[in-house]
Order: sequence, then structure tokens, then C-alpha cells
Amino acid sequence: MDLKEVVSCIFQVTIQQNAERMKEFFIESAVINWHNTNESFTREEYIRANCEYPGYWKGDIERLEQINDVVILVGSVKSLDEGTAVHVTSFYEFENGKVIKLDEYWGEDGEAPGWRRDMKIGRPIINT
Repeated sequence: MDLKEVVSCIFQVTIQQNAERMKEFFIESAVINWHNTNESFTREEYIRANCEYPGYWKGDIERLEQINDVVILVGSVKSLDEGTAVHVTSFYEFENGKVIKLDEYWGEDGEAPGWRRDMKIGRPIINT
């Protein structure tokens, strides 16, 4: 399996909150950073944070890029029961087919702020 396929699998088992499957993809000493909230996790903490996160989720991969041993994922994640919607950009760093480091950036979906709407600039993104 190539690294982009591995990341696609990781994304799906994470959305499904499948702790045992998640563990298979990371070395034991992996470091996972959530930069928006200034948190660094061990593999076990990261799995626990995802698997014990409340609610049920649906996720879509919007883009996958690979540069050597780094795979970049851009995805959207939506709550099936609360209406929460977010986007994530993840940088997976691999060694021998396993994740050794993961840097993630999370952002809530929503409208542009009022001050920008007042300027009457920008427009909705049209996905092609």
C-alpha cells in the first residue's frame, strides 16, 4: 500500500473511532501536534482524544499530496448529531511505513467575519 493509501485508511478509521486499527499505523513513540490548541500527544493520547470525542462523525478527504515521506491531507469532518463542521490539514511523516510525526491544523467552518462581509470582498468557493 502506498503512503497516500495509508493516510486514507488512517483518516477513515479515525472517523470511525476505531482505536485498535488506529494504533496499527503509528510507531509507539509517535508525536502528534494540534497546533491550533497548542497540544502535543503521544500515540495513546491521540487515539484516546479521537475515540472518546463525543458524537458520531462523517469525513471526506478533499486533497492528498505526497512529498517524499510526508503525506499532506486536507479533509472535512462533520458531526452527524450536532451540526459541527470543521476542516483539517494534516502533515503525516513516515518512517518504514509507519507514522512517526503528525502535525494537524483544525478550523471550524462558518461564514466570513462581518467586517469582511461589510467590505463586500470575496465570494463563495466553487468546488470543481
